Amino acid sequence: MIFFFPRQVQRAFCAVCWLACLVSRLPATATLPRQSPPAGQEAAIPSRESGPPARIPRQQAQTTAALDGRVRGGGLSDIPLPVPAAVLTLRNVSSGQVFSATTSAEGVFRVSPLPPGHYQLRVEANDYAPLLLPELVLQPNEVVSLEITVVTVAAREARSRLPRLPDLGPPLSAEVQPPFGTYREFRHRFDADPAYSETISADTLPPAADVYNTVPNRWGLEQPDYRRYSQKGEYIYTKPRWYDPFNRNRLKGDQPIWPKRLGQQTFLNIAASSESLFDGRRVPSPSNVSSARPGSSGFFGKGEQAFFDQALRLAFDLFHGDAAFKPIDWRIRITPELSLNNLKVRELGLVSPDPRSGSNRFDDHVALQEAFAEVKLHDLGPNYDFVSARAGIQQFNADFRGFLFVDEEPALRIFGNLHSDRMEYNVAYFQFLEKNTNSGLNTFDRRHQQVLLGNVYLQDFVFPGYTAEFVAAWNKDDPSLHYDDNGFLVRPAPIGNVINQNPGAGPILQGIRVGYFGWLGNGHIRRLNLTHACYQAIGATFYASGDAHPRDSRARGFDSIVDLPKFAGGLFSFWNREAIRLLGSGLLLTTPGSLIPSLRASKEEGQANFVNPGIFLANAGADFDITPKLRGFANFNFLRFERTESLEFLLFQPSIRHTIGEDFGIGVEYRPPLTENIVLTGGASALRPGQGFQDIYTSRILFSLFGSVKFTF
Repeated sequence: MIFFFPRQVQRAFCAVCWLACLVSRLPATATLPRQSPPAGQEAAIPSRESGPPARIPRQQAQTTAALDGRVRGGGLSDIPLPVPAAVLTLRNVSSGQVFSATTSAEGVFRVSPLPPGHYQLRVEANDYAPLLLPELVLQPNEVVSLEITVVTVAAREARSRLPRLPDLGPPLSAEVQPPFGTYREFRHRFDADPAYSETISADTLPPAADVYNTVPNRWGLEQPDYRRYSQKGEYIYTKPRWYDPFNRNRLKGDQPIWPKRLGQQTFLNIAASSESLFDGRRVPSPSNVSSARPGSSGFFGKGEQAFFDQALRLAFDLFHGDAAFKPIDWRIRITPELSLNNLKVRELGLVSPDPRSGSNRFDDHVALQEAFAEVKLHDLGPNYDFVSARAGIQQFNADFRGFLFVDEEPALRIFGNLHSDRMEYNVAYFQFLEKNTNSGLNTFDRRHQQVLLGNVYLQDFVFPGYTAEFVAAWNKDDPSLHYDDNGFLVRPAPIGNVINQNPGAGPILQGIRVGYFGWLGNGHIRRLNLTHACYQAIGATFYASGDAHPRDSRARGFDSIVDLPKFAGGLFSFWNREAIRLLGSGLLLTTPGSLIPSLRASKEEGQANFVNPGIFLANAGADFDITPKLRGFANFNFLRFERTESLEFLLFQPSIRHTIGEDFGIGVEYRPPLTENIVLTGGASALRPGQGFQDIYTSRILFSLFGSVKFTF
C-alpha cells in the first residue's frame, strides 16, 4: 500500500534525515559549559548532574586548559586574609566567550576545562578595588595557578572619617591605569597530575569517607607537636599531663574515666586542696588558780595565743551526664579531710581543765566531710528544669550570707528548679554528727539533733534583678550530756546548777525545740544594691534581739543553728573571726565565725542559747582591686549590746553598759596565676574596747594577725 503525503511533509521528513546523518558523523568531544548570549557575554553554568566527581580524560586534557588559585585581601593589615565570594570573570579575547567563577570561604577558585587562548581576567569583591589582568595566555594541556592579592577600598582611597569636599586631582590620562593589586603566576602540565579532577558541583556531595575520618575515641584525639614560641606560656596543641589541671586531664573530668566499662558519659573529677593557716592573737584570758607565772595575782592573765592549722582535703567526684549544659544524671562524691593543728597559749587551764596539760596542745584528726549519692529523678521541662535527690554527708548553706545554717552533715535532700531556673528550691532533713573540738571536722559519733529545712529562691521577685528567698526550718536538739575532746563540759551549758542535788537524779539536761522563718533578699532594686535578712540583717546594719528578762520562762534573744556569716568584714573582722571567752564561766561571749554573742559553750558542740544580750552592728567596708592579682580589703564595725541584763545576771555584775567598741580590719588577697589554684591571704584586725566591754574585761586593745596559703588542684 502506498501513501501519498503533501509536499510540506515530504520536505520536513528529508530535513530530519539529513540532520540525523550529519550529527552521527560528528567526532565525540567533551561538552563545554552552556553559554548565555545576552550583551555579547557568556557565563559558565556548572552541571547539575549527580554522581562522583569526573576526572578529565587524558585525551581531553591535552586539548584543554584550566585556571585555579586563591584571592587574598591586603592593605589595612600586614597579614593577607582570604576574600570569600569574589567574582572572577574570564573573557576569551578571540571568541568573546566569558567564563565566571566565585571564590569559596577560603578564597579558592577553579575554572576547568577551558579552551586554550588569550584571555582577560577581572576580579571583583565587595570593599576591594577591582583587579584587571589584560593578558593571560592559556596553553593546551596546562594549568595556570594564580595567587591574587587585592587592595581594600579604604587603603586605596585613604578615606577620612569626617565629611569633606573631594579634592581635584590631576587630569585623567588616556593610558591604561595600573591594576590595584598584585598576583603571582604558576604553570604546570595537566597530565603531570593524573588525579586532577573537575570542580564538584554544588549539588554533588563527596563520599563520607573523603570528608570524615572515623576515630575510635573522640576524646583521645592526638595533638600535633606544635611550639610556635620558645618561651613558656599557654599555647594551643598542649600535650595533656596527669598533673596539669588546665588542659585535657582524665582526672579532672575532661575525658571519660573508663569508656569501655562505664560508657562515654561517665567522668571522674579529683580535687585536692591544701590550706595552711596561722593566727596570732590577743584575747581575754584568766590567770586561774594554777597560773603559768608564779607570783602573779591579777585576775586577767596573758592573752597572747598562737594557732596553726594544716588542712589537706581530697574530693573524688564520679558523675554521669553532660554537666556542661544540663544537670547530671547521677553522682557519687567522697571527700576525706586531714587536719593537723597546734595551739600555744601563755596561761594554764585553757587547753584543758587539767593544769598539768600545760600551755601547748597538738591535735590531729581525719574526717569524712562528704559522702553522698545523687540521682536525677525527673526532667520537668524542655529548659532543663529538674528535680533530684541526694542522700549522705553533704554541704549545705541555707541562705545567701550564711546567717542561719552552714555545715556538712548527713542529710536527705530534694532539690531542683522551675521556670527556666528562675525558681530554685530545697527540702532537706539533717541528722547531726558530733564534731572534733580542735578542727571542727566530723566524727563518726551520732549527735541527737535533727534539723528540717526548706527554702525557695525567686529571681526577679517584684523587681528585675532582685532575688528573694523564703526559709523555714525546725531545730530539734535532744537533751544530752557531752564533754568535748579537751575535757570541757559543753552540753548542758556549764551555768549555775547543772547537777541535780537529789540522790541519783544525775545532770540537769536541756532540750531545744525552735522554728525559724525568714525572708531574705539579694540583688538590686533599680539603683540600690542590697542584702537583707528579716531575722538578722537589714541592709548594712546587723541586729539580733536580746533578752531583757533572763530569769523568766521566755527566751527573747536570737541564735542561729550553725552560722558562718560572710558579712560585715567576714574573716577580716576581729569580732567575727575570734572566740572571746566569758571569764568566770564556761561560756563564750562569741564563737569563731559568728557575729551573735549567743553565750554558747561551743559553736559546733554546744546548744543554741536564746537568753543572750543580742547585738547591734553598723558596718562600713571597701574592696580595692590594686592589681589584677592583688586585692585589698578595709573594714570597720561599730558594735553595741542590745540588752545587757543577761550578762549582769550571769557575771553578778550590775550596770554593764552597752557599747562593745570599734572593730578595725585590713587585709589583702593575692592570686599569682590569676586563678583560685594558689591564693595567699593575709590581714590584721583589732578591737578597741568600748565602755560596756571594759565593764566585763579591760581596756587593752585586742588584736589578731593572720595569714593563709591555699593550693588547689
